[in-house]
Amino acid sequence: MYSTTSLSKTRFTQKFGIITFKQKRFAHDLVVRKTTGKPIIKYGPGGRSSVSGHTATVFGSTGFLGRYLVSKLAKHGTQVVLPYRDEDAKRHLKVTGDLGQVVFLEFDLRNEQNIIEAVKHSDIVYNLIGRDYETKNFTYEKVHIEGAERIAKLCKRFDVSRLVHVSALNADINSSSRFLRTKALGEKAVKEQFPDVTIVRPGYMFGPEDRFLNRLSGFPYELMVNHGETLLSPVYVIDVATALEMMMKNEATISSTYELYGPTVYSMREIYDIIDDIMKKKRTRLNVPNPIALAITKLLTYLPWPYLTPDEIERYCISDKFGKAVGDREVKTFSDLGVELVDLESKAIQVVRRYRSNTYFDQPISKDIGKVKKGVYHVEY
Repeated sequence: MYSTTSLSKTRFTQKFGIITFKQKRFAHDLVVRKTTGKPIIKYGPGGRSSVSGHTATVFGSTGFLGRYLVSKLAKHGTQVVLPYRDEDAKRHLKVTGDLGQVVFLEFDLRNEQNIIEAVKHSDIVYNLIGRDYETKNFTYEKVHIEGAERIAKLCKRFDVSRLVHVSALNADINSSSRFLRTKALGEKAVKEQFPDVTIVRPGYMFGPEDRFLNRLSGFPYELMVNHGETLLSPVYVIDVATALEMMMKNEATISSTYELYGPTVYSMREIYDIIDDIMKKKRTRLNVPNPIALAITKLLTYLPWPYLTPDEIERYCISDKFGKAVGDREVKTFSDLGVELVDLESKAIQVVRRYRSNTYFDQPISKDIGKVKKGVYHVEY
């Protein structure tokens, strides 16, 4: 349905020493949204300086996943509207797209007029907003349920063609975790307001700025709950961003639920083993009983930015579960989008290497290759 405009359709001319091009538009350059009938017209040879015809609003663009999604959208000529709260948090996003393609709007999730300004010109809206910890103004309920419902309601009112709502793997109304309970209730609220919504449930994501491998690597002790027996399938953040970008073009994803998790299941013990192997360090491993872990993390919530919350302790005791049906429909996965996955072991070095000591910092990534020599660099990518 979508095709890349080829250079064969582009005629280059030179006038006054300046090279310009003229392009003919063909029928396959025009796409009509099935839901609203709005036309999408692309222009240019493809790439950053072209126009894909799409306008996308990304709520939560300043977060971990958001930066990778914005980069993928903008470099293919999509105009991206980025609502933000913190002036400094958005700076790195300015250079992701060409001039005029990245549009910033200051907003408050509780202000409907701010949301209207962000979505009324878009044909697809991504809601990536989520909270790992609660604050006085933004509790799990206000963000995951009320905020998500408000965005979905306004998208429907202003005839937005597509809505992609990012939830969480293991989201369950009956979960012991309030985070996962509110994520599940948020899905329900969004579907009531926008029935054609695409729900995305990513697992624990890892990457250079994550709060998963960085947290497990940066502490001098390996503190575990549930004796390290919790089973997780961490997923590479760029794989998730790729899937989200593909959903913009693939209307077969409408009204579907996707569970996006990694190709391999690991226990927490095995993840610590991988980290230790990369760091070339054997740290003391301790299992902390749940009541003690909950008490300690409750004290940490009084810090300005909690390092670890009691709810995260609850989540670290919940193993990933896949394939739970949604009504009469089976959930879909990466395989339905044709995304080739990257496993944890091949990419963890990008995150964990910074935690090596200076003795092993330049040692080869691969096992048993070369020896550390003073003044010699062996880093391989």
